Amino acid sequence: MTWTWTFETAGGDVTGRSEPFESRGDAESWVGEAFGELLEQGVDQVRLFDGEAEIYGPMSLHAES
Repeated sequence: MTWTWTFETAGGDVTGRSEPFESRGDAESWVGEAFGELLEQGVDQVRLFDGEAEIYGPMSLHAES
């Protein structure tokens, strides 16, 4: 399977999808490095998928207040 992230608005509208990753670790490392750029692009939250199966999310990219 391949691991991907969906990009969403705060309301849950999907705005895009990441490139595929070979492992969950690779996908999680990537989002940890890219979250600032994703925020600048208007992404509020992400969901992690293994193939078509949702693993977790939504995960906010905003700092907790």
